[in-house]
Amino acid sequence: MLVRPDLPEDVPAQRELWKLAFGDSDAYIDNFYRTYYRPERVIVLEEDGAVRSMTAWFDTALALPGQGDLRAAYLYAVATHPNCRGRGLAGKLLAGADEYFRSLGIPAVTTVPAEPSLHNFFGANGFRECFVHGRFRKEELTVPAGDCPCSIGLLPAAVYSSLREATLSGTVHIALPQEAAAYQEGICRLSGGGLYALETPLGTCTLCAEGMEDGSLLIKELLGNPDARACALDWLPRLLPGWSGHYRTQEGTEPFGMLKWLDPALERRWNWDTAGYLGLAFD
Repeated sequence: MLVRPDLPEDVPAQRELWKLAFGDSDAYIDNFYRTYYRPERVIVLEEDGAVRSMTAWFDTALALPGQGDLRAAYLYAVATHPNCRGRGLAGKLLAGADEYFRSLGIPAVTTVPAEPSLHNFFGANGFRECFVHGRFRKEELTVPAGDCPCSIGLLPAAVYSSLREATLSGTVHIALPQEAAAYQEGICRLSGGGLYALETPLGTCTLCAEGMEDGSLLIKELLGNPDARACALDWLPRLLPGWSGHYRTQEGTEPFGMLKWLDPALERRWNWDTAGYLGLAFD
C-alpha cells in the first residue's frame, strides 16, 4: 500500500473512482482536468498496483490580516472505491497527504465536508471546525416597481478573484488562486450560472451563481458592503432569472469548513475561536 502523487496514467482510474463516489457527469469531471489538473495536484492511495482512494487538492492561501498569507492545501474530492470502504483507506490517504504537504513546506490543510456526518470523519483525522458562513433565503422574489438601478455582468475568473480579494481584505479567509476560480467558473457555466459583478448605486457586489439539481440557481457567494448587498437582493429576481432565492454570505455562524495545522508551532499560537471564511468551496 502506497500513498503518492498521481501519475498521468492514473487518470482513467481516477475518473472512474470520481464518478463512482460522487455521480458527477463526464463534463463536470472534464472541467477539473481541463482547468486545474496537474499530476502533483492529485494524491492517490495505491494497493496491489490499483488506485483505491484519491484526493485532489487546491494550492490556496490562508489570509491572516496583519500577519500575511500562509500556504494552505484545500482537500477536494476525497474518495475511496466502494468495494474498498470500511478498511480505513481514506484515513491512510489523509495521513500520507499530510506527509506530502509537509515535504512541500505547506503548514495547513483545509477541507469542506460534503455532509454533516463527514465532519466527524475529518475530526477524527486531525481537523477542527474553523470556517463559517451564512445561508439565507429571500422568501419573496418580487422586485420593486420602476426602473432597475442595478446592472449585472459576467466576469472572467481572474477579475472575479481580484475583486473577491479586495472585498475580503482585512478578514481571515481562504484566498483562491486564479486556476481554482477558473474551475469554479467552469462549474457555474456547466449549470447555467457564472461569476458576476453586480453594480448598485451603493457599491459593487460580486456573486457566484451555480445551478442546482432542480435547474434553479444558487448564489454560492454574495460579497459586498451590506447596503450594496441589500440593494442587490431587491433586484436580483429581475437581474438573474432562475435564481432560487437561496444565497450565502460571509456573515454567519454555520460551520462550513475545517482546518488542520501541520506546523506544531503555528498550531500552538492559533486561537481556535477564530472564525474564518472559505466560501467558494466546490461543494
